Amino acid sequence: MSSQPILSAEQLRQKIRRIAFQIYENNFDEPAVVLAGVAGEGYVFAERLLGELRQIAPFSVTLLKVNLDKSQTTQPAIDLTGQGVDLTDKVVILLDDVLYTGRTLAFCLQPFLSVLVRKLQVAVLVDRNHPRYPVAADYKGYELSTTLTEHVEVVLGQPDREGVWLK
Repeated sequence: MSSQPILSAEQLRQKIRRIAFQIYENNFDEPAVVLAGVAGEGYVFAERLLGELRQIAPFSVTLLKVNLDKSQTTQPAIDLTGQGVDLTDKVVILLDDVLYTGRTLAFCLQPFLSVLVRKLQVAVLVDRNHPRYPVAADYKGYELSTTLTEHVEVVLGQPDREGVWLK
C-alpha cells in the first residue's frame, strides 16, 4: 500500500502552533487549561501543544493521558493518567490525531462527564469528515475528505517520518 504525504513535518508544526493560538484566543480569560491527549499520537500532539501554549499563554496548562484501546468495540472505564488533576471548573481540551467517525472521542468523554468541568473542547490534527457519532472538533489542524477505504496516519513520534500520510 503506497503512502501519499498530506502534511510535512514543518506544516504539522505550523498547524499545532495555530491551534495553540486559537485555544489561547478562546480561553484567554481562564486561569487554567487541561490538555487530555488520547494515548498514542493524540498524547504526543498534546505534549507538543503544551509546549506551544506555555510560550504564548499566561494561564497554567496541565497534561493528562487518556488511556483506552482503540481496537475494542466497547470500552471499560477509561483511565486518565496525570498528576492528580482536579478537573472541577476547568477548561478541558480533549486531543487526538484524527477524527474519523467520532467513536474514539465519544468513548473518551466518559471520565469528563462525571465532573463539572467549565468547558469541554475537542482538538484534532486531521478531521476526515465521516461523522457517525455526535462529536465535532472545536480546533482542527486540517480538514480532509477521504473515502471510507482510505487511512490517514499521523506520525509525530518518529522524527525521520514525521507528517501526515494518506494510505
